[in-house]
Amino acid sequence: MSIDNATGKLLVATPRTGGTVFRRSVVLVLQHDHEGAQGVVLNHPLHAPVSAVLPSWQDHVTHPPNVFQGGPVALDSALGLVTVPGDQQEPIGVRLLFRGIGLVDLDVPPLVVMPGVAGLRIFAGYAGWSDGQLEQEILDGGWYVVESEARDAFTPEPETLWSTVLRRQRGNLAFVASLPEDPTMN
Repeated sequence: MSIDNATGKLLVATPRTGGTVFRRSVVLVLQHDHEGAQGVVLNHPLHAPVSAVLPSWQDHVTHPPNVFQGGPVALDSALGLVTVPGDQQEPIGVRLLFRGIGLVDLDVPPLVVMPGVAGLRIFAGYAGWSDGQLEQEILDGGWYVVESEARDAFTPEPETLWSTVLRRQRGNLAFVASLPEDPTMN
């Protein structure tokens, strides 16, 4: 599969994708261009509440109120992903990326930002690929590239997101959702 720009799309790990971060993961691609790609893993909540790292944001995050592992890169940094309803202008402290999804400046007070957003999730780190790396991983069969829906980034049930996203696909891809965690149990 050739893909020029996956910005705004989901990367859904194929059954052959392993590792602790990417196995059965769903990644929202935040940016993809000739320099590489960055995204966040949407379905790996950590056991740490947001209050452990950003206490002032705890009361504003979408359920579950935990920090999510956004990927293996820069785990000591926090990234706030928000959704902006309707066709609103960019709220103060938010940089819109695509289709109402944006990044929030976590240094701006929540009371300034939150009136203009509908959902918030905090990620520790992100997933990153150098120029051509993501395209090669897709060609090698490591990722399905599918359309995202606004609710994917803020699902209250992140542990089922992998199968949920696959089930809504057309054709044979929907059947992948029913594969067992351990293929030897099939």
